[in-house]
Amino acid sequence: MRRLGLLLLLVLLFLAGCGKKDSDADQLSPLAEVEGDIMYQEAFRALFTDEQWDSMGPEERKKEIENWVNLTLLAKEADELELNKDPAVRLRADFAQKKIKANALISQRLASINIGEEELFNYYRVHQNEFQGKLMEYDIQRLLCRDPASAAAILSKLREEGYDFDQAVAEYSQETLREQQGRMGFVTAEGPDSLFWRAAHELALNTPGMVNVNGRTYILRSLQQREGTQDANFGEYRNEIRTILIKERRQQVYDNLIRELKKKYPKIYYY
Repeated sequence: MRRLGLLLLLVLLFLAGCGKKDSDADQLSPLAEVEGDIMYQEAFRALFTDEQWDSMGPEERKKEIENWVNLTLLAKEADELELNKDPAVRLRADFAQKKIKANALISQRLASINIGEEELFNYYRVHQNEFQGKLMEYDIQRLLCRDPASAAAILSKLREEGYDFDQAVAEYSQETLREQQGRMGFVTAEGPDSLFWRAAHELALNTPGMVNVNGRTYILRSLQQREGTQDANFGEYRNEIRTILIKERRQQVYDNLIRELKKKYPKIYYY
């Protein structure tokens, strides 16, 4: 979903023109250029929320820049073939621009909304019957990296290139656990490896992720999971509840905006 949103944003940037006037461009930092069209650092940063930007490593950012280059090449060829004159293409481009602007408006309204711990806990208390269950235990495989930079590079290799995790452990892990293929066995939430449990809890099965434990950077994945004996509590459901509330708030913002704007722009006709 995020990829689709990014591509729509890139389309809008391309249609609007990434190049600036010379007086403005002197103050900007170029990242890439395709036949005169320039992607600037400032425009690239604006494509992502703070959370998305902070979660991206250097390799992932390079990948997104390359996506812009590839998209720009495709768009230029489409212009060369005059596909931009096709009424259907122009209608889709117009719809994409409207969708991006609408999402930007909704995001602007949402930015002023803060969901605090009290609200999260109140939701949990009211809907407690929906959040009953046992904590899962995860069979974790890990890889100790030399430093955060090498961890980001290895993680990119695993995610983007489909590199084999077992092979990565054998080749890159900096600890003797690599002799057991980095296998930790099943890890519990209350055990000595609870930080690894929390990281695995946020990941889908067989999806690699990164965690910092005692100043060391690891890549890990959970190979399988099983139900444990300990009851889950509010802390384990906090992120899930936050996601639910944000979704509800987004719908509320959307509904309020539509009511507000229909009063502001009443000339609406259906044919």
